[in-house]
Amino acid sequence: MKTLYLIGGPMGVGKTAVCQCLKRMLPNSVFLDGDWCWDADPFQVTPETKRMVQDNIVYLLNSFLHCSAYENVLFCWVMHEQAILDCLLQRLDTAGCAVKAVSLLCDEASLRERLGGDIRRGLRRADVLERSLARLPLYPRLATIKIETSGKSVRAVAEEIAAL
Repeated sequence: MKTLYLIGGPMGVGKTAVCQCLKRMLPNSVFLDGDWCWDADPFQVTPETKRMVQDNIVYLLNSFLHCSAYENVLFCWVMHEQAILDCLLQRLDTAGCAVKAVSLLCDEASLRERLGGDIRRGLRRADVLERSLARLPLYPRLATIKIETSGKSVRAVAEEIAAL
């Protein structure tokens, strides 16, 4: 049976790093970062661009789910609203597939430290910090498994997810 991992969390919590580690940890794995489906400059959030990114994500995830080479399909994206998860799940062919929806969380100090480092290295823009902090309180409301990442290594978090 295939397993689809939907890994959400605020920007800077470590979703991409954890999924990269998990991809190497689990057999026959493939990983899609939702950000790869919507990397634009300027970044424009409109009804049209939202539909476009969801179409891109659904197409790629269904392709992975239908491919016999993969047992574990990993997807990460911000996914701060239940409607985002529900919309994706309604459009994905998950028959015969275990779905594990996870939200990665951390405390505010850890998020500030992680994003601050990325900002200083020029990997992220300064406005990401406030946007990420604003979304942090939304995750406890979601119908997902919550995993606290504060003070944990990427590998430790990946191992927790692999053990689900």
